[in-house]
Amino acid sequence: MTTNPLLAAALEAVATASALTRAVQSQRDEVANHTKDDRSPVTVADYAAQAVVAMIIQDRCGDAKDHLIVGEEQAADLRGAEHTPVRQAVVEAVRTWRPTATEDDVMAAIDACDHDGTAEAYWTLDPVDGTKGFLRGQQYAIALGHIKGGVVQLGVLGCPNLPIDPAQTPAEPDPKGCGSLYAAMLGAGAWEFPEADPAETPLRISRPAWTPGQPVRTCASVEKGHSNRSDTDELLERIGADADPVRLDSQAKYAVLARGQADAYLRLPTRKDYVEKIWDHAAGSLVATEAGAIVTDVRGAPLDFGRGPRLEGNAGVIAAAPGLHERLVEASVSMGLAPA
Repeated sequence: MTTNPLLAAALEAVATASALTRAVQSQRDEVANHTKDDRSPVTVADYAAQAVVAMIIQDRCGDAKDHLIVGEEQAADLRGAEHTPVRQAVVEAVRTWRPTATEDDVMAAIDACDHDGTAEAYWTLDPVDGTKGFLRGQQYAIALGHIKGGVVQLGVLGCPNLPIDPAQTPAEPDPKGCGSLYAAMLGAGAWEFPEADPAETPLRISRPAWTPGQPVRTCASVEKGHSNRSDTDELLERIGADADPVRLDSQAKYAVLARGQADAYLRLPTRKDYVEKIWDHAAGSLVATEAGAIVTDVRGAPLDFGRGPRLEGNAGVIAAAPGLHERLVEASVSMGLAPA
């Protein structure tokens, strides 16, 4: 599968960004002290990861049309004099990978991720998905997806703290310090790379269907603002499931579902006007679906990635094993969870 040039570039980019952000996370107290800002470590990791991914995509993809990235950050927020310590920390982080990078190189790479999602094909990137998990020293993800014709064609998901060993709880950081790396291509399956190394031979992952009578294992966000907890509890109660999900940050939840450690991931609307962002779901949803899960919104509609940077046609997310997904959607519809 790594013979696909776009996928090979994406794997290199995400694996490199994973290593870089893990290093920043391990030094987060030092970074915070240097910049006088307790949130600065995730800011540094976010911008540095975006710069590294953009640089690698530009280096490895010869056609300029393959350089289009819908990203979350812009360098304008770093350019002011008041942000000099953070900007310098971002540049130094990038230089641990590319020593010759100048400040202008780094700022330009960050700003290169400014596509508006109107092209036929483009990338979408969340350089650090799960900012609070990052700051706690727990789960976060680097998520890179390639969208063509409004459909996610490939996705790479780096989870620098997610244990690859299924015997380990997914909520806690990997004791081995390797993390996990996943890739998926539309119609070609989902794959896990040993030691989170793209040079290793990947192992195909698949998750079985859920059958009535089995326990329902769910995973959900740590942050209350990411999903409606009361609705989640009621939804699980309606299908007879235990309302005590494993809580972890980021699209790592899609990986946990894909590899069979959970049967469902619920992200229910917190308010009527909230619209999900494509970078929060593109890579992870493809990994999950190619492993055999079903991913839709709360009405059972497929996620529509053809409307620019936001999932304007969808409300929330229900991702689950076959056999369970249908029951969750039915309960969601009966509860009227989708905004009118």
